[in-house]
Parts: sequence; C-alpha cells; structure tokens
Amino acid sequence: MRPEDMVLTPRGLRFMGRTLPCSIGRGGLSGRKREGDGATPRGIHRIVGMLYRPDRVARPTDWALPIGPCDLWSDDPSDPDYNKMVRAPHGFSHETLRRADPLYDLVILTDWNWPISAPGRGSAIFLHRWRRPGYPTEGCVALAPEDLLWMARRITYQTRLIVA
Repeated sequence: MRPEDMVLTPRGLRFMGRTLPCSIGRGGLSGRKREGDGATPRGIHRIVGMLYRPDRVARPTDWALPIGPCDLWSDDPSDPDYNKMVRAPHGFSHETLRRADPLYDLVILTDWNWPISAPGRGSAIFLHRWRRPGYPTEGCVALAPEDLLWMARRITYQTRLIVA
C-alpha cells in the first residue's frame, strides 16, 4: 500500500490519515461484479479522471473536467461505447451525468472495466456524493459532500481505491 491510496475499511474510506464515512453498493462487495448487481467490486482501482458541475462546484483540481448538459455515461452492454462517457442524444441505455439532484456534482472516475470494457461486467464505479449517510449506491462509493471535496483536492493519478 502507498500513502496516497484510499482503502475501503469496515469503518469507512481511509485516506491521508483520515477515515471518512462512506456508503457502498446495495449488493455489498463482490469479486464477481456484473451489470445491475448493485455490488462494489473488490480489487485495486486506479483513479483515471474527475468530473464536476461548473454551475454548482468550483473546479477542485486543474485536471477536473466540467460536466456539460449533454454528457451521459453508457451503461448498456450492447452499446459499442459501453462504460464510456457519451453525449446526448444517445440511442442506448445510459446515466445522465448532469443530474437535477446533487449526486454527480463531483465525480471521481475509477478504471473499473475501463478503458476496454467487457460487456456485462459492470459499468463505471465512481466516487460521488451520498444521498444520505448509510444509503447504499448502485455499486459506487459515496461520501459526504465535504469529505468528497476534501479528498478530490488531494488525490492524483497515482491514487488508487483499494477494496479488499
């Protein structure tokens, strides 16, 4: 383990000497992640990007990219762009990144099943804001907005999310 790693523990997400409360997928942890199972995949996941809503959040780092009105994330295993950011209009199943709620105001992207995706293995695993403490996600890791922002300002491309 490296000092810049984020490590999921039973008490929360450990990062830079702090343990931040977090929520994981409704399906718990899984070594056999599948699309729609709601599980957070075990493994070592690299941080590969960061997205933010410029109309709601100040740019947290110089490498964060703004989420535009047409930005989507493909979650359809039959889509040639499965598990990639796409733009509307898009004829396959997808998630809207520019949501009405604040869930994706700040999104940290991991390399789960990316950049070469295996259909059905599960689309993106993000770190994002939680709905409320303890409320499960669809497989992502969710944190309090202030903890997510604190973390976003400190991570680098060398940071890894370790889910044992």
